[in-house]
Amino acid sequence: MSQQGFSGKRTAEIVDITYRQLDYWARTDLVRPSMAEAAGSGSRRLYSYRDLLELKVIKALLDAGIRLEQVRKVFAYMRNSLGEDVASANLVIDGSSSVLVNTGEELIDLLQNGQGVLNVLPLGAVKEEVDNRIVTLFPEIAAEILPQMPAAAGDA
Repeated sequence: MSQQGFSGKRTAEIVDITYRQLDYWARTDLVRPSMAEAAGSGSRRLYSYRDLLELKVIKALLDAGIRLEQVRKVFAYMRNSLGEDVASANLVIDGSSSVLVNTGEELIDLLQNGQGVLNVLPLGAVKEEVDNRIVTLFPEIAAEILPQMPAAAGDA
């Protein structure tokens, strides 16, 4: 897999957030670019593929009505408990709390005792969505970044 990384602009486009959101999340340590931090004027942040997956999960949580402070708690737990394997779990969201369902089928309430479940967010689908956005938006680099994916039509 390529080590070139994704610029902030490309990352925001792939994850479907604004550059301003991405910048804020980096400055407040929600998700910092793991390949290269901005080091002053003119320098560029570089995000890894794993960073894209985390950012997409954050966006999905926010879209589901989870407050940013709660998202930070969810991610602190996920990073400590799942490490590199964030996309292997499911999050069950009820609007006021979120519950992590880990790969061992153990249900862990992250924020408070859950009530009625309204939405299940399979994190494995996040990977597929990010891969598809890369292929759609940047077909010229898709084969390099995602070697397991078939080349876009017309590429050969």
